[in-house]
Amino acid sequence: MNERHGNEQHGNERHGNERHTYRVIVRGTWEGLTEDARARLLAEAGEHGMASMRFTEEGSLSYEPAPLKHFSMRYVVVSDAADGEEMAGAIAEDRAEGALRGLGYGFGDLKSTVTDRDTMKINRKSRSRR
Repeated sequence: MNERHGNEQHGNERHGNERHTYRVIVRGTWEGLTEDARARLLAEAGEHGMASMRFTEEGSLSYEPAPLKHFSMRYVVVSDAADGEEMAGAIAEDRAEGALRGLGYGFGDLKSTVTDRDTMKINRKSRSRR
């Protein structure tokens, strides 16, 4: 039993607790909105346009009021690198579901796009050769 525990410890050390920062865009479609929810979304649309598109841990909601059909939520998720992008997407989708339900907004299936900020390459413009 101790030997097994030792192997699990060793496995955890091998993977380390390296944390990665992910940017996740969760996209969905409004579904089954009540008249009250629709009215609130339309009244608050100015606060959720292009300028509101920020990646935060609590998420930022953006949508267009006409037509009031699709939305996206942007999240920053920090999780173990070993869990990968799939887990980061699942975490963000859970956060989005909780936030939308808390606001009383009906929605359909959620889909996420994940970018690992710790592994992405940054292409810098090189100085032009003269």
